[in-house]
Amino acid sequence: MSTPPSAAEAPTPYAVVVQGLTKVYPTGGEPVRALDGVDVSFARGAFTAIMGPSGSGKSTLMHCMAGLDTPTSGSVRLGSTELTSLDDKRLTLLRRDRIGFVFQSFNLLPMLTARQNILLPAQIAGRPVDPERFAHVVKVTGLADRLDHLPAKLSGGQQQRVAVARALVGGPEVLYADEPTGNLDSRSGAEVLSFLRDSVRDLEQTVVMVTHDPIAASYADRVVFLRDGRLVDDVAHPTAQDVLDRLAALEG
Repeated sequence: MSTPPSAAEAPTPYAVVVQGLTKVYPTGGEPVRALDGVDVSFARGAFTAIMGPSGSGKSTLMHCMAGLDTPTSGSVRLGSTELTSLDDKRLTLLRRDRIGFVFQSFNLLPMLTARQNILLPAQIAGRPVDPERFAHVVKVTGLADRLDHLPAKLSGGQQQRVAVARALVGGPEVLYADEPTGNLDSRSGAEVLSFLRDSVRDLEQTVVMVTHDPIAASYADRVVFLRDGRLVDDVAHPTAQDVLDRLAALEG
């Protein structure tokens, strides 16, 4: 039976390290270079947002870091594991056991309760869930009184919190969030972003989020900016105005 790649024996301060990453998509004409030699590292236990104009490569970068897409060249390391050297089976195991995902769509099964949706990935993998971890995640996401509700009985913000809890309960090394507030109103979006930020503080979780929203980015500890597939700016402890100013400069 295959076993997933293990984490580094001597942990580095970085959860993910990207070096010289390129991604080129063939087209009928000139190939599209979505990533053009990106070098960037993501600290453990930190909340980082990735931003940039449309077509800057931010989603492509996340997909390559999460093992959802294969780079054309370069290196992606999760801990000490080099993702680009893994075959499909080991990459699938790595995604299952060491990475959490939250997307714009909630991807909840409508016939299952919130509790059942949260526990489903572990049940499919045949992996036990630490009851203390489950209780802590439920507390952080504020779902204690909603666990027995079906998704149809939950608000959009509550459904996305269930999706966040599902991603967190297995204790992933990195949680990737791709436009997690894109389908939410401002109040629900603020709730979800607060829970992501709280997971960094209370669960020592590493979170990497792609967003186009300056307010969402202001919840992060750091924002990295892409343009034309290249890393062009890096801001620590951003405010929404900081992000707006940087984006205006990039799009100008």
